[in-house]
Amino acid sequence: ADDEAATIDACRKIEAYFGFPAPNELVQKAEIPGGMYSNMVAQLQQLKAEEILPRAMELIPSVRLSAGLPPLVTPTSQIVGAQAVNCALDEKAGRPMYTNKSSQFVGLVKGEYGKTPVEIDPEFRFKICGVREETPYDTSKYQMQPNPELPEAGGAKLAATEKEVLLLELFPLVAKKFLTDMKVKAYEAKKAAEPKPEAPKAEAMPAPAFTGNTVNAPLPGRIIEVLVKVGDTVSADDEVVVLEAMKMENSITTDYAGKVTRILVEPGQTVPTDAVLVEIE
Repeated sequence: ADDEAATIDACRKIEAYFGFPAPNELVQKAEIPGGMYSNMVAQLQQLKAEEILPRAMELIPSVRLSAGLPPLVTPTSQIVGAQAVNCALDEKAGRPMYTNKSSQFVGLVKGEYGKTPVEIDPEFRFKICGVREETPYDTSKYQMQPNPELPEAGGAKLAATEKEVLLLELFPLVAKKFLTDMKVKAYEAKKAAEPKPEAPKAEAMPAPAFTGNTVNAPLPGRIIEVLVKVGDTVSADDEVVVLEAMKMENSITTDYAGKVTRILVEPGQTVPTDAVLVEIE
């Protein structure tokens, strides 16, 4: 009683006995929920970028404050955490912080998620999303998610029922893969009795030699969409690829103007940091 040190010591011994992880002061200083921390750890392990975790944790309070101090609950906790990771990756690569911004972070700062508890600095908002005034989300401009037919699933629609359409609209990044996998498995189950031809062995291809400028992946992730095609003419700062990392969409832009000569990735492909995405001459 009335002995805080002894109480904490007893709690630590109980936690150690049951195999609980040791307290992490970074979690306390970052003021984040335990679930958000464990989610960040799992996603950084998936990206093979665990070494930036301490720096990302240090950046969370400043990123959160700059974004108007949103509550760290779903989805804003994921948005803030993913942006802190992006900033840590920018810093590691020698780029200015906020070089890479997820589309969701841009929307949060712009005002599309609602009014934040703390006013956002107009100059920071301009730096992140190009406007100084808070701009609510315009529902009249909303476009539904693409709902294509899947050749690999025998031409089945990605989302065929009302439930699947809602799933695709609410959670597009996760739902696309989930629904595709589900439809492909169902199609393959129907064809299980048919003999499958043996796939030819792929021959190792030499690494492509680049003669033009290249647009590289600033962080590891999965290609969501390629926005250009071979032969297109692009200007500096044009978006060329949408990359998903930490469950956030990141628009990758080109630093060069010219003609697109090669596209080296396709939707669904996982790429490491600095992977060449597009060549421009």
